[in-house]
Amino acid sequence: MAEAAVIALNTQLKKLGNASSLHSAGRSVRKDLEAAREGIAKAITCEASEVIFTATGTEANNLAVKGLYWKGVKENKKVIITSTFEHHAVMDPIVWLAEHEGAQVVGINVDSKGFIKLDELKQAVSEHAGEVALISIMHANNEVGSIQDIAQVVAIAGQIPVHADCVQSFGKVELSFKKLGLTAATISAHKLGGPLGVAALILKKGLDIEPVLHGGGQERDLRSGTFNAPSIVSFAAAATDAQANRKVREQTVRGLKRELIQSIKKSVPEAQVNGDLEKSLPGIVSITFPKTDSEGLLLLLDAEGIACSTGSACSAGVQRPSHVLMAMGLSEDETTSTLRFSLSHLNTINEIARLGSVIASVVARSKAASGKK
Repeated sequence: MAEAAVIALNTQLKKLGNASSLHSAGRSVRKDLEAAREGIAKAITCEASEVIFTATGTEANNLAVKGLYWKGVKENKKVIITSTFEHHAVMDPIVWLAEHEGAQVVGINVDSKGFIKLDELKQAVSEHAGEVALISIMHANNEVGSIQDIAQVVAIAGQIPVHADCVQSFGKVELSFKKLGLTAATISAHKLGGPLGVAALILKKGLDIEPVLHGGGQERDLRSGTFNAPSIVSFAAAATDAQANRKVREQTVRGLKRELIQSIKKSVPEAQVNGDLEKSLPGIVSITFPKTDSEGLLLLLDAEGIACSTGSACSAGVQRPSHVLMAMGLSEDETTSTLRFSLSHLNTINEIARLGSVIASVVARSKAASGKK
């Protein structure tokens, strides 16, 4: 967590009062909460009234996808357009709507670098004119980091509501809700140095969608529940800190990313970088190590004090191919030989050097154990 977020959280935890209460303690907390709302609105350039707090990015995605779909159904619009490599927090609610609510899903393919095919999107919008409830395309992919041209997506959509999962990109690269012209966007605190368990849906003002939770009527009656004021205030502190330092940090992290790739390629020449290095998030690198097992690689690196991710969904200990990498054209074998490395401005060149010094032996051991040919 960012130091500013830790200080804000600790300070707010000591304050008594429910932000929905009318007594002086409650009003004091509410004042802090609304100041936090304004801080987050400033960081993503939207109106304060457009910030709806949730517990997680997954909840915010569910609220956006289901809420916009149910609103569309009232106008006989049952088509959802999305990409083939969305995060599960978007993909799974859409699958649920298809299975339980009769939604018709149109998946837009991506190219080998992880960018959606805009011609396919144009065709889908044209073919289903007047039937589309919403379009949901993530701003930046969580496994390969590719950044989509959301402004172009919005332009193609016309009057169709567009939602973007911006959890990975908020605070890391330039992101303006107002400039992009989005209907809805999802952001989360823990990706930019804030606490776990607090996120937000940015929803265009004046737009009423169907809520997923019902209760006390908080957050424009769209997300009922007692406010987690300490985490919300901490979220705002982290967002303000990230936005103030974004350009410098982005440059630093991109430098570390280049160093990491060079270091790995020097030790393991056959390693393949997935995605585009320039039109991508500064700190996410997806690398395939042919004929290895990614789970084994992860554990071997963990034993060396290096944390990374397989970038694939794991269920009950069973490794599954990454739908993101499969959508980009990788084989099942290649997806289960791939690791995702995540960097921040707090990482150092020495840590990259440490990875470079052990990666060759780790890959050799994984190859010997994997049985892949």
